[in-house]
Amino acid sequence: MNNVKSNFSIKDLENLSGIKAHTIRIWEKRYNLFQPNRTDTNIRYYDIENLQKLLNITFLYNNGYKISKISQLGEDKISGIVRNLVSEQNDNGHVMNSFKMSMMNFDQALFFKTYNDLLKEKSFREIFYAYFIPFLNEVGLLWQTDTITPSHEHFICALIKQKILVNTEKLQYSVPSNTSKTFVLYLPDNEIHELGLMFLHYEILLKGYQSIFLGPSIPIFSLKDFLPLYDHVVFVSNFTVQPGKENVMGYLHDFHELLLKDTTSELWISGKMLQEVNQKELPKSIFTFSRIDQLVQIL
Repeated sequence: MNNVKSNFSIKDLENLSGIKAHTIRIWEKRYNLFQPNRTDTNIRYYDIENLQKLLNITFLYNNGYKISKISQLGEDKISGIVRNLVSEQNDNGHVMNSFKMSMMNFDQALFFKTYNDLLKEKSFREIFYAYFIPFLNEVGLLWQTDTITPSHEHFICALIKQKILVNTEKLQYSVPSNTSKTFVLYLPDNEIHELGLMFLHYEILLKGYQSIFLGPSIPIFSLKDFLPLYDHVVFVSNFTVQPGKENVMGYLHDFHELLLKDTTSELWISGKMLQEVNQKELPKSIFTFSRIDQLVQIL
């Protein structure tokens, strides 16, 4: 069972802030910036307040403030300077830190405030590319290094999904203006990472196409239902963890034989498992993309 993480090692702080553990130790000893607790075996650990303070200090440090000057400021003063700097400039670092603190504290209000502040100057689409994609990439790394728990990841992903759904629904009221292709978005069996596919659904609708979103764990044979209904079907999927590396080429072969062979249909895929795909062996009706924006560009 995964417990919600509220205490952090110095390595966790490094992963979350980007500041090397060695540097954090120097700041702690030389400038008394942090007050770690200790376990019964005398191992340092840091609480959420230490993390918040470190992220604020990192923001000032990255904006040209010397650590010796920062160390002379109280926590309220540090927070005030950060707020003033943010009001004067649109800083990606502060946005990312706000999303991190929202995730770590399960703070929905902070997430919505950060998002709504961005929305005053940027579109949802701009926010997704400029902030959500880099942030989600970082969340993946934090999860892999055990810096955050699945609870943190699921919490923040659910909030981002809400924003995708709200913006997608606005487009679904319109009749498709481009009927040259029908897109069917799905994930293969046991693949549940649907957030990127949800955003692609939004992008395809934005381009005026008909887009049908099926979601996770769809078996190949059930996709045959679409072939008699539409002249040109483009299946779109994301292989993050499934099919496994030993099965991915076999899956694509089966998909081609069942759905693409002797038809005008296509399969567009992205995701980490493409690393296991031999591009030279792919049929002409299967296309791969390393990033979402590459796929969007050819719509």
